[in-house]
Amino acid sequence: MMNLEEILRKLQKPKGKVDVVIDTDTFNEIDDQFALSYLIKNEDKLNLKGIYAAPFTNSKSTGPEDGMEKSYNEIMRILELIDREDYKKITFKGSRSYLKSEHEGVESPAARNLIELAMERDSGNPLYVVGIATITDVASAILLEPKIIDKIVLIWLGGHAHDWPVNDEFNLSQDIAAARIVFGSGIPLVQLPCMGVVSSFTTTEYELTHWLEGKNKLCDYLLTTTINEAKKGQKSSCWSRVIWDVTAVAWLLEDEGKFMHDRLEYSPIPEYDNHYAFSKSRHMIKYVYEIRRDFLFEDLFKKISK
Repeated sequence: MMNLEEILRKLQKPKGKVDVVIDTDTFNEIDDQFALSYLIKNEDKLNLKGIYAAPFTNSKSTGPEDGMEKSYNEIMRILELIDREDYKKITFKGSRSYLKSEHEGVESPAARNLIELAMERDSGNPLYVVGIATITDVASAILLEPKIIDKIVLIWLGGHAHDWPVNDEFNLSQDIAAARIVFGSGIPLVQLPCMGVVSSFTTTEYELTHWLEGKNKLCDYLLTTTINEAKKGQKSSCWSRVIWDVTAVAWLLEDEGKFMHDRLEYSPIPEYDNHYAFSKSRHMIKYVYEIRRDFLFEDLFKKISK
């Protein structure tokens, strides 16, 4: 495991342009589409080296493999809408199942590509991994090649706030074994908790319409899809929608607290009963505790509407 000094150095906001991969369950909701588009629109700062389709299971998929395949197809759709089909050649399919144990990784093109990209680097120039899905692909890569721990920094939207009463968050609870791997591996890790932190990053139909309507093909798609998704099951005509995943990309984009604030915490231990355990013997991670909603939405809307 890296010493504390090296972990803290790697958890500083990067200066200049950095290499990034993104692991995304793009068909699951609508926030992944915003996040992927936002990442691509920031290519002056983020050099996108790989896009990984992650598994998911809910009402929109029959299981992890189906969710992964649908996410892969949705990535392709977004790349076409944004006129960046050149990125199709660096898009890879991820895990077809969740981890069977905390000792056996799942083979996939995404996990192997992550290993290949990471192993090309030295520890002083890490690859940044933006995780906005269940963390199976990244955990699998760590289990298949533990040496990558010294060569990557993981920014993961997963789990709830450490003081939230339960930890039944979607990305974490689908594959708790994978979450336990990454939180316990000693990897430099930035956690963006969902309920209690990123849950404040909400928008409305009227704000979306003002900023996106008629701007380009991508914006019209995001607007229509977000409104349709938000209205499903709504019992009130007054609603807002969390665009969760954008925040993980945004952590890489500023170093002055404009978009969010973070602090050091001991790495939590996700338990199988949907709660955290804590120990001061664990290594340190960066923990985002506040999202500055207005500044980040302003930047997001301006970038994707160009």
